[in-house]
Amino acid sequence: MELLTFFVVAAGAGGAVVLAPIALGAVGFTAAGIAANSVAAGMMASAATASSGGVLAGSTVAVLQSAGAAGLAGSTTAVVAGVGGAVGWLTATAAALLL
Repeated sequence: MELLTFFVVAAGAGGAVVLAPIALGAVGFTAAGIAANSVAAGMMASAATASSGGVLAGSTVAVLQSAGAAGLAGSTTAVVAGVGGAVGWLTATAAALLL
């Protein structure tokens, strides 16, 4: 692996881990709960309607709220880093093909 590719993969992995909690907060999954009038509130309303009034444990909304409130678990952080690194690698590979 070229040195530049290594750095792009590392930046993608690290950036994804740093930005994931920021993105969760930006869409409304906060430590204080789901923010009113946010994307998260809309997701929660849809999930509650679909399940006759409650948000099911283990659903996407429940998992994202848990991550927004308590932070990412170690296993989730590893997955986020892996996806970020893969995006970094794809970016470096595409850039190398274009140059």
